[in-house]
Amino acid sequence: MSEIKTAAKDRVPVGQKAAFGAGHFVLNLLPGVLGVYLQVFILTAFGMDPVWAGLLGGLPRIFDALTDPVMGFISDNTKSRFGRRRPYIFAGAIISGILFILMWQLDENASQTFNFWYVMILQILFLVGNTMFATPLVGLGYEMTSDYNERTRLMSLANSMGQIAWMIVPWLYVIIPDVNTFDNPAQGVRTMAVIVGGVCILFGVLPAFFCRGMDSSHMENRKEINFKTLASNMKDLWAAIKQVSKNKPFMKLCGATFLVFNGFQLVAAFSVFIIVFYMNKGSWELAGTWPAWFNTLNAIITAFIVIPIISKMATKWGKRNAFLISTFLSIIGYILKWWGFDVQLNDSFNETSLGQSLTGGVASIFDFLNPYLESAGMSWFSIDTSNGIPWLIFLPIPLFAFGMGGLFTLMMSMTADVCDLDELENGMPRKEGTFGAIYWWMVKLGQALAIILSGVILKIVGFDQNIAEQATETMTRLRIADIIVPASTAALAMLVMWKYSLNEDRARKIKEELVKRRGEL
Repeated sequence: MSEIKTAAKDRVPVGQKAAFGAGHFVLNLLPGVLGVYLQVFILTAFGMDPVWAGLLGGLPRIFDALTDPVMGFISDNTKSRFGRRRPYIFAGAIISGILFILMWQLDENASQTFNFWYVMILQILFLVGNTMFATPLVGLGYEMTSDYNERTRLMSLANSMGQIAWMIVPWLYVIIPDVNTFDNPAQGVRTMAVIVGGVCILFGVLPAFFCRGMDSSHMENRKEINFKTLASNMKDLWAAIKQVSKNKPFMKLCGATFLVFNGFQLVAAFSVFIIVFYMNKGSWELAGTWPAWFNTLNAIITAFIVIPIISKMATKWGKRNAFLISTFLSIIGYILKWWGFDVQLNDSFNETSLGQSLTGGVASIFDFLNPYLESAGMSWFSIDTSNGIPWLIFLPIPLFAFGMGGLFTLMMSMTADVCDLDELENGMPRKEGTFGAIYWWMVKLGQALAIILSGVILKIVGFDQNIAEQATETMTRLRIADIIVPASTAALAMLVMWKYSLNEDRARKIKEELVKRRGEL
């Protein structure tokens, strides 16, 4: 366990942590809602073919990934009295919020070709705005503190706040198809896009106002950024990318993230399909709020239980060991989903005295709440216990939640350590923006492939979005894919990180050497 206490000057004030967390809430909410729309509702509300939907979700992200290093380079070398990052965070939050709203004002009666190109073009523009927001925000987080353990605490709180988005996003599966809320799902998509875009603007600008990074006024070797220097800037950007790519600890972080996150992302919508089309015979009405509760409880457990545990593990045993333990626990959780989603096992549990007692307790709670929910227009939040409760689907959550809970908390903290190593080896300017951009470039590239391959997997297993009752063989193959894909990629990520070498002792020695060289920043 670390015996070195964080100096007062290296502690990030709670207000700044909260503002940075608000940015991470937006950083999770926008792609979360976008993923739900592209993987589910563009199929069910607008009737788009799964392969077309996969291309629509994947191809713009390849373009998006290319803009990240450019934005990172610009952010690293910006000279402004407002700092290197905050002007872009402010403008990017507003631009991306507005374009998200416009992107989803689709007409369900328009042709598939028109809707495809409408969303394609608007999504590319939206992703440019989102890059203006996200890349500098990530870079800002890397430089808010230089302390090894305070970095983990900062990222822990930020990612816990980011999980709030995932407590909200699953309810789109319930609210949008609800006939008492919207006339049809397409109207629901349009309306919720306006609400989400507005919320993201409101919370997205907070880091620009309240967060503080390093004092960059004395940073050396920063490049001039303007149209006249564009050619030389591209050469400098390429040189910076080559330097980053030679940083072995950083490339391990990128590889592990690529595997864990995108293995998860590849099957992100499958649990919803399994609950609806396997456990409830294709009836969204029978499935009720269970898809939403499944994902919401996952986010709640991740935010308030798993991430704090991981933060303590990292302080006690080191960030690498915390990652390996967390990822191994997630693999066990993924495997347990086979039994958790079994219809007969859930029916059998509901017949036990424990199952009946638990179900009766939930029924009593909602019998009390339902009149208030109906008066507030929130009847969609209610739980119908008449057909029992699929209790076993919740059992794997505390284990597989360690996968995503540990990933960005630890990886972003470790990337901040890597930025110090880069300064030691390559000098100024510090490249938090470039490292953040390359890191998220890997995430987005993999996410693009995941969304494309997600549609392909649905096609391969025989899933037909136009029918309610899927073939038994189709759902069996989908359930197997839901387990095998994320468990396999998580295991590979453990191999990648097995010999990661940038531990606390080495990180502190690097910091001491940097302070001797150029003083505190």
